[in-house]
Amino acid sequence: QDTTRDEGNETEDCRINKLRRTRKKVTKPHVSSTEIEEMDLSISEDHTRDSTQFPTLSQLSSRMKHIKQEMTTDHLQFVRFEATDLHGVSRSKSIPAHFFQEKVIHGVYMPRGYLELMPNLKDNEVNHIRATCFNSDIVLMPELSTFRVLPWAERTARVICDTFTVTGDPLLTSPRYIAKRQLSHLQGSGFSLCSAFIYDFCIFGVPEIINSKTISFPVSPLLNNHEQPFMHELIDGLYQIGANVESFSSYSRPGHMEICFLPEFGISAADNAFTLRTGVKELGRKYNYITSFFIETGFCNSGILSHSLWDVSEKQNVFCSSSGVEELTMTGKKWLAGLLKHSAALSCLMAPAVSCRKRYSKDRRDLRESVPTTWGYNDNSCAFNIKCHGEKGTRIENKLGSATANPYLVLAATIAAGLDGLQSSDGVLAEPDDSTDFYQFKPSEIPLKLADALVALEEDQCLRQALGETFIRYFVAMKKYELENEETYAERNKFLEYFI
Repeated sequence: QDTTRDEGNETEDCRINKLRRTRKKVTKPHVSSTEIEEMDLSISEDHTRDSTQFPTLSQLSSRMKHIKQEMTTDHLQFVRFEATDLHGVSRSKSIPAHFFQEKVIHGVYMPRGYLELMPNLKDNEVNHIRATCFNSDIVLMPELSTFRVLPWAERTARVICDTFTVTGDPLLTSPRYIAKRQLSHLQGSGFSLCSAFIYDFCIFGVPEIINSKTISFPVSPLLNNHEQPFMHELIDGLYQIGANVESFSSYSRPGHMEICFLPEFGISAADNAFTLRTGVKELGRKYNYITSFFIETGFCNSGILSHSLWDVSEKQNVFCSSSGVEELTMTGKKWLAGLLKHSAALSCLMAPAVSCRKRYSKDRRDLRESVPTTWGYNDNSCAFNIKCHGEKGTRIENKLGSATANPYLVLAATIAAGLDGLQSSDGVLAEPDDSTDFYQFKPSEIPLKLADALVALEEDQCLRQALGETFIRYFVAMKKYELENEETYAERNKFLEYFI
């Protein structure tokens, strides 16, 4: 507590100097099988803001007692153990409720390929990727703070899990583990992140066969009509499960909706986005709808990460100027400089499919291989939009992402790039009046081709170190395989049926 107060009183310059002295190497936590038994490591973290702290035995006992009472009151029959795969889609195993306490201690086993392989496996896919120990099992260890009764599934609860090898080591390709590691690194540098995702998605009716072609028509509400039973039940369900929606609206076309989550600290923002991706799919089936993050015109919907940087005590937004001037502070400018510097590599993780990248050039007629990375104040056309108005204070909207991107990877990569901007001394910021030139070196451009973005990711040493060599090698191999087997209609069907 004393350390927290001291860091909260540091000046902005002192925090930056301290950050530059911070070792960039992040030690990989190792957990033995014995510790799993003794500490109930299955809970993972009690405080999502600090991935190095585990709940005490008394906290675990109190939480389990509360969960047992909730399971009895709601007459729960099943508990779903969920984990994210590389695409950001939920992969889960459900267990009878009376086995829950046992599985909390020992975990739930799942084939590793469930989380690391894309759908519709081909015979040569494993040989192509050549992952070490690829056919082994992994262990899903639940984080009890995420236990929620699912409003759209009968007598079923869910708990979000972290993934470990059978020897107790974290799975290095796990997006949630990577995001937690970056949040821990950020906290160790004296900062915390407050963020929220803004997602677009489309609602389609039941597919119809017309002239031997299968067509899904969008649901046709009025553009300003919010009296939709489906949307009301979705928003209410998200609230019950702990994902607070700040606003929702019809967007640019019939059946095209936008949801804005309330900003939260730590991993909760990505957990909320992960919950939406599953919940909107399951609830859609109840109404005979197909909900998708893929637009019928061939573009992916957007997935914006709105975020602000705070001191470690979460009392002060360090993007906000104390003088009342509506512009980024020096800390905010350095953070933004890091995002601009790594924008090419970031785009690979935030627009991870060919269709996602069409958004970058949809308004351009010239044939180019890349587009400039843009930023601006209150300019929704920019890749990085700085908003200084409203009760939320100054924040940056990272608009590189598509709604099909894995929210945990979006969060982790944004933190890694921003931290590099704070640590770097080569970004010489201009004065506020010279805001057209943000720093002396030229920001990277965003490749329009996924293959070029993969090259940028492989060459970005900062993101390689932050996200891990193991993850980068596997992610690039998986995307290269997808490019080699790219088929437009197959990809569209994959988005409708899988990336939901």
